[in-house]
Amino acid sequence: MQYREDRHGDGLSVLGYGCMRFSRKGGGIDLDKTEQELLTAYRAGVNYFDTAYIYPGSESALGEILERNGIRDKVNIATKLPQYLVRNIASLDKYFDEELSRLRTDRVDYYLMHHITDIAQWERLKTIGVIDWIDRKKASGAIRNIGFSYHGNTDNFLKVLSDYDWDFCQIQYNYLDETTQAGVAGLKAAAARGIPVIVMEPLRGGKLVNNLPEDAKRLIAGNPRGWSPSDWGLRWLWDQPEVTVVLSGMNSVAMVEENVHTASDAEVGAFTEEDRAFLQKVIGIIRTKEKVGCTGCRYCMPCPKGVDIPGIFASYNTMFTESRKSGRSQYFQTVALAAQSSFASQCIGCGKCELHCPQSLPIREKIQEAERALIPWPMKSIVKLGRKFMLRKK
Repeated sequence: MQYREDRHGDGLSVLGYGCMRFSRKGGGIDLDKTEQELLTAYRAGVNYFDTAYIYPGSESALGEILERNGIRDKVNIATKLPQYLVRNIASLDKYFDEELSRLRTDRVDYYLMHHITDIAQWERLKTIGVIDWIDRKKASGAIRNIGFSYHGNTDNFLKVLSDYDWDFCQIQYNYLDETTQAGVAGLKAAAARGIPVIVMEPLRGGKLVNNLPEDAKRLIAGNPRGWSPSDWGLRWLWDQPEVTVVLSGMNSVAMVEENVHTASDAEVGAFTEEDRAFLQKVIGIIRTKEKVGCTGCRYCMPCPKGVDIPGIFASYNTMFTESRKSGRSQYFQTVALAAQSSFASQCIGCGKCELHCPQSLPIREKIQEAERALIPWPMKSIVKLGRKFMLRKK
């Protein structure tokens, strides 16, 4: 196993264990199977285990397995505050203490503000008193490192990143999300500040493995590298020095062993120009299913009325490269929950965006088409409720 350092010089395994997708049995987590998989990873050198308050049964299962095998102090636990449920300072302690109890520990090594999509959510937490709370927890040793996990657009990521002295951050990042969400711009901005980056969804929940177009699968199978689809996705990430840990939601021993093998020799600089060119061919095949030829360059931004043009198009394309559900979920997280309203309905048809688009896209027409598909009328009330819940004031 290879390791990369956090801000304090502690070594973190480049492969982290994502605990959201533990196998389930009889309505709960299959503890015996999960224990076997976790221990396989631990024995191979994995020392970063990521869970969250809202992953059903995950914290409790992780805590039980670590305690039962006497390895709690030999690994790092990362878990997350459900900031969207927090009402006041007392609820900060309530959720944190419950997590410690579930995890059977007296500290969290890497603690995240969960699912930040906009600077407004962080600002709300500050009005509650979260910074003083963090300071107290860190001083007592109950929290060793503080960070945030992020699912909004690049601009808001940069605002959250620069607003506090974070120890680390967690972003969705893969070769299809290079210019969406925090993106490569966010990754490099964090690295420039010396902030370690934990990567989630490196294979888009397995979609860059199991749901690849058949033409892409055949192309990969014929490459002389002999790498699997997951190899390509993971090696692309580990080639970047700004990436500290890549999380994988492993739920079989075979998957653990495959990813550990890849992590053992995937180094910065090992990805060649030929590899990059080949992966662009794979991406090109995936992109043929897209509805709009938007590259995410953001030349169309800022929109004078605040419309998130790249975010809308990225979500619309995901509906066709993956599934309608995936596209709408992405839209909900990156566009619908932005504190500053950024819907296509705000467009006044000025055409400024089209003057700057390198692809000469009919943006004004396409964003309306995209939004009709992303939020058909039955879903509009859900979007309104979601905004009210996630972006509520103190």
